[in-house]
Amino acid sequence: MVFTKKLRDPIMRGEITCSVRIWQSPRVKVGGRYRLGEGAVEVTSLRQIELTDITPQLARDSGFEGVVDLLKTARHGRGEKVYLVSFEYRPDTTF
Repeated sequence: MVFTKKLRDPIMRGEITCSVRIWQSPRVKVGGRYRLGEGAVEVTSLRQIELTDITPQLARDSGFEGVVDLLKTARHGRGEKVYLVSFEYRPDTTF
């Protein structure tokens, strides 16, 4: 998983533990580890949601000021399916 620069430090501090992504199909899997800084994020859950499920609170929990701010970043390619990815940051690089 790739995160915008402004989200990386809060993720590594454990302040952000979810991300909304708009993809054609899932690009991560539960249990997968994806390098970030000196460690990695480990995906703990992945579920498809509706666009209308994205609330202002979910946007803030994902590190954004609001839904519009989140949607500017969430779309990757031509995807139309919305996914909620939950994860935990692991500070070590043991894979």
